[in-house]
Amino acid sequence: VQLQASGGGLVQPEGSLRLSCAASGFSLDYYTIAWFRQAPGKEREGVLCISNSDGSTYYVDSVKGRFSISRDNTKNALYLQMNSLKPEDTAVYYCATGRWMYGHSCGYAPKTYEYDYWGQGTLVTVSS
Repeated sequence: VQLQASGGGLVQPEGSLRLSCAASGFSLDYYTIAWFRQAPGKEREGVLCISNSDGSTYYVDSVKGRFSISRDNTKNALYLQMNSLKPEDTAVYYCATGRWMYGHSCGYAPKTYEYDYWGQGTLVTVSS
């Protein structure tokens, strides 16, 4: 079971970036997938999630209207589109799922302890 996040980089404020999360060794069907981020010196926080079981999504207030998540079941992958990026979005971004996320709905901010399969993280830096 592997998740691989990619697509990070340096972007100017108000710019856009798309992150990818590719799964191998298992199918993302019916799993809830979450994106977390960890800024320097801060705890890892759940940013958003999507349930491949019932289609529910959840976005924390700080990214609502700017970030969106989509999935491509044919590629067993998820995408995080980030628009209107701000310096405070600078962080390492991780995609994650877990054994307990099978058939799970997505209705609250993701909690790290609920997820036990993690990608390696991809760095997003928002700076002029």
